[in-house]
Amino acid sequence: MDPIALGLPHRAPFLFVDAVSELCPGESAKAQKMFPAEEPFFAGHFPGDPLVPGVILVEALAQTAGLAAGQPGRGFRLTAIKGVKFPGAAYPGEVIELEVKKIGGMGGLWQFEAVARVHDRTVAEGIVVLSEV
Repeated sequence: MDPIALGLPHRAPFLFVDAVSELCPGESAKAQKMFPAEEPFFAGHFPGDPLVPGVILVEALAQTAGLAAGQPGRGFRLTAIKGVKFPGAAYPGEVIELEVKKIGGMGGLWQFEAVARVHDRTVAEGIVVLSEV
């Protein structure tokens, strides 16, 4: 499924979800992203051994959470990240599987458990919190 058609407000060059494979509105989502080697940030992160920056992995997970939380006419923004770890690295050309599951909410805050994987290798995991705009 197309993330823009599903309501993701981001656009290039800040669109970090290529496709959505599963969506349970208000609960969970699974999506994918692949960063081609030509992305400008790879030239400096790290020369000779480029890898996807952790902050971009977190943003990809937050965008996936926004799709899971999103409902027509409602917008969400990243408010907090908790306990995020990067136990592995993602490299140019690899397909990153993004998975989020709602674990709580109160008022206008939505909390998601989030994991990014490449094959069986976890490259980022933690909690993202979104606030309803």
